[in-house]
Amino acid sequence: MALLDQKNNNVSITVFILCCVHTIMTRKENGWQEHREDFQRIPELAINPLGDRIINAFFPEGEDQVNFRGFMRTLAHFRPIEDNEKSKDQNGPEPLNSRSNKLHFAFRLYDLDKDDKISRDELLQVLRMMVGVNISDEQLGSIADRTIQEADQDGDSAISFAEFVKVLEKVDVEQKMSIRFLH
Repeated sequence: MALLDQKNNNVSITVFILCCVHTIMTRKENGWQEHREDFQRIPELAINPLGDRIINAFFPEGEDQVNFRGFMRTLAHFRPIEDNEKSKDQNGPEPLNSRSNKLHFAFRLYDLDKDDKISRDELLQVLRMMVGVNISDEQLGSIADRTIQEADQDGDSAISFAEFVKVLEKVDVEQKMSIRFLH
């Protein structure tokens, strides 16, 4: 999937998160609220073709502000998985930065209507966001058709989460969706 291969998007996401962390550090933890407009004013997000999708990931459905806890919960998806975390208790809750949760996060960026499937139209919309006018509609349609054809295992002309996971089974999602702050 193209989302995980975009180096520029990874750089923009990193800069965005560092800007947000700086904002957090300059405010009190109690009562900290960030509004959607505050995120939209971050230049790195404004120029990122998936900026709106990334911003939406931080906000609960129908909300225009996020508190400190909600912000950190979303940010936790980008925390690298350490070797000692891979052998943790299998009966405990799955960490937000697990491979599965990182894949769910990425899947939701594509699943625009939140029906647990990525349709051809949704894939086209995200591709348009990513490439703008640099590729013709015919070429984008061909890319979307080929992607659906290769990923769709049950013949419903859409990509389910299980099919999304299968397509990305050899991709190092843990690395591509991780941001190291200190090292």
